[in-house]
Amino acid sequence: MAFLIILSGALILFVVEKKELRKSFIVLILSASLFLGASNVLSKIVFEASNFITGFFWIKIGGVLLALFFLIFKKYRQEILNSNQRSLVRHYFLYLSNRAYAGIGSLFVNLAISLSYHPALVDATQSLKYVVIFLFALILLKERFKGRVLIGKISATILISFGIFFLALIGYARAIPINESRHINWGLTYSTKFAAQLGLDWQKTYEKILLELKPEKVRLIIYWDQTESEPNKFDFSETDWLLEKTSEYKIPAILTLGMRVPRWPECHSPEWAKKLAAEEKEEALRQYLKTVVSRYKDNLTIKMWQIENEPFLFFGECPNRGKDFFEKEIATVKSIDSTRPVIATDSGEFGLWYKAAKMGDVFGTTMYRKVHTRALGWLFENIEYPIGPEHFRLKERIIRLLINNFTKRFIVIELQAEPWSPTQLQDRSYEDQMELFSFDYFTDTIKYAKETGFDEYYLWGAEWWYFIKEKYNDSRYWDFAKTLFKT
Repeated sequence: MAFLIILSGALILFVVEKKELRKSFIVLILSASLFLGASNVLSKIVFEASNFITGFFWIKIGGVLLALFFLIFKKYRQEILNSNQRSLVRHYFLYLSNRAYAGIGSLFVNLAISLSYHPALVDATQSLKYVVIFLFALILLKERFKGRVLIGKISATILISFGIFFLALIGYARAIPINESRHINWGLTYSTKFAAQLGLDWQKTYEKILLELKPEKVRLIIYWDQTESEPNKFDFSETDWLLEKTSEYKIPAILTLGMRVPRWPECHSPEWAKKLAAEEKEEALRQYLKTVVSRYKDNLTIKMWQIENEPFLFFGECPNRGKDFFEKEIATVKSIDSTRPVIATDSGEFGLWYKAAKMGDVFGTTMYRKVHTRALGWLFENIEYPIGPEHFRLKERIIRLLINNFTKRFIVIELQAEPWSPTQLQDRSYEDQMELFSFDYFTDTIKYAKETGFDEYYLWGAEWWYFIKEKYNDSRYWDFAKTLFKT
């Protein structure tokens, strides 16, 4: 991304030049770019095969030999040796300073190539020198630009500067250390709705998960539309059963409650509540939260409450909420149970994190890599975000700085471990599901997650692992998760 931003700035600088300059030199410019790029790639190969000093020495020797090579050709040799022109240098000090400065610049460029993971980035960042030339021409030489040339140069300067800053952030993010020897808690999310959607017996599926996978922790969901399908008439049988089974295996649980909780359509309001005015609906929700927390506040299996799921994300079939709805919900829960931490969550890729991290006692991010988008769905089934694990390390570092809290727990509340499909998974062929989320991609996702540096992850997709194991006799995901939870 940074490379493209810088390249865009460089192209703008090229386009705003005079047309006759572009037409007459475009072939030479493209040829020079090709050879310069090849030179930097070869330099990188040399530096990878030796240390910097040795590599730099042989690169310069090679440059001298290449220049002398042209003396073999009679035409070039005569032009050089028979030239009658003498270069008149009036300002010797400035000339020598320029040569010294150029030599140091060459040294630094080669050092950058040796240290970078890709020489193309070094080429791109050299666009910064055109920004310097533009500023010096404007300030020292009093050169004046106007019209599209001025607009183009200013736009290019902004793009290149932003690209350089972006590159610096990426470099900083990659340098943020992670504790390779840290203990990682691997948990999972379980949804009775999703299990039933897949055609599974949700009770049997959960028992199999607890008995065979043995996750260290679980995140459970209490759905408002199922628990209070009629006003003030509650059915807690499903949640009671889930918590009782979890307690039997002595596994700590997070209980997720609210209007917006995991699984499509994201917001799970009962039909009667959908007919209420906005504020009446919010008040009914808060009364529901009071009832749920009052019922389960003495249940020792529950270690944390998660209030809403990604409350600040505009995704799913959800109504517009009031400005301070989330603060009111947290206050409602804490008025009943002030002993347990409250988790606030946000999207790992699009969420700003700041509000959720500031409001919650614990912050939880989601982590998705391969998703379906409506905008590109006609062209690609799914796309993979061009985001490396360093994105999460940098984002955590920045948010901790902004909220001025370096001890608050940051966890991954939802780690994608199943296909993202625009249609229901049980209606798709086995081959389609594998194409959307292959086993190799699953194992790579776990590796990716470890490199983000967190110490607690809740995997998303245990119901699907069981589904393909039972329906298609493919137990690879299930068996891998079993091994992962043992670690």
